[in-house]
Amino acid sequence: MTDSGKKVRGAYIHIPFCDHICYYCDFNKFFLKSQPVDAYLQALAKEMAYYSAMGPAATIYIGGGTPTALNESQFEKLLKDTSHYFGREGIREFTVEANPENLSDGKLALMKQYGVNRLSIGVQSFDNHLLKAIGRAHDAETARRAVGRARAAGIENITIDLMFALPGQDEKMLHDSLETALSLGTPHISIYSLQIEPRTIFYNRKRKGKLSLPGQDIEADMYGQIIFELEKNGLRQYEISNFARPGFEGIHNSLYWQNEEYYGLGAGAHGYVDGVRYANAGPVKKYINLMDAEGCAATERHRVTAQERMEEEMFLGLRMMRGVSRSRFLSRFGRPMTAVYGEQIDRLEQEGLLEQQGDFVFLTRKGTFLGNNVFEAFLLS
Repeated sequence: MTDSGKKVRGAYIHIPFCDHICYYCDFNKFFLKSQPVDAYLQALAKEMAYYSAMGPAATIYIGGGTPTALNESQFEKLLKDTSHYFGREGIREFTVEANPENLSDGKLALMKQYGVNRLSIGVQSFDNHLLKAIGRAHDAETARRAVGRARAAGIENITIDLMFALPGQDEKMLHDSLETALSLGTPHISIYSLQIEPRTIFYNRKRKGKLSLPGQDIEADMYGQIIFELEKNGLRQYEISNFARPGFEGIHNSLYWQNEEYYGLGAGAHGYVDGVRYANAGPVKKYINLMDAEGCAATERHRVTAQERMEEEMFLGLRMMRGVSRSRFLSRFGRPMTAVYGEQIDRLEQEGLLEQQGDFVFLTRKGTFLGNNVFEAFLLS
């Protein structure tokens, strides 16, 4: 939400079901088998009605979990309800996450029917050994075929998710995966380094000394390799982990980095509405019960203070290569950026991590490698 009162909202819709659990994943997810999926979708429709009454969304993003783990009947209900409550009129981007192994032609046809215009395919790697090592259920050929089938269904705006710094991965293996991804010609690639999070299989293995990972120097070399190879092939880095051909930058995810408001729907989803950040109940049955009893599933709410909003404007906005606009900062908060953060900006500029040009303050190439150091400088509390 801008301070002029204009609300530019997206809607994130969470499907917490998976037919297998990857070793690195710490998202709110549950094995699909024996889950009350139909009751969940009914509750989700109620939440769609609740938030859509507050105003339209410019973007829709259905993530998970694995939305395409639903059967075709369930998947159609999800898309039909989403289209009914948030509509296609004025929707700039409608994204669905998919795994290669359950991206059927029938589900692709349903996406096309209900207005999905962007597909995010969770590939992670095109190396079969690495895919098995991280607990993925598909192989490289299945991933390649998924991209081809999506195109055949008429969906051209496809993004591939990849990972690096995986157990046993070296730079040659990373190069080969990048080369395969580039050969498929998708206009967008997201690529993230492996993070070991609590409550994951990898976390337990690491605690037991049974997980061998590339060191920080190798990880940094891999990141540099990624930037070089993707940009050389026409995919411009527009955010720390995201690369796109001109005009194919992710609109929905950019709302987060631009510190805009968005609805968060589903079990464990987070949202930001009217200056309040909220989190829904995570357990599926608790989410369903709350929606049935109260018509709302938020169990945590926090009104964002002026200081927190300024902090978020900086550390979220600096993830984008274009950086943070001084004029936008002044318009939003009524204070010049330099009056609040002048000392930090000067110091980081001297360290070669930030640069200023025109209206924008942004990360240098060196700064993209040390982003966390930069972001922490803007946390005043």
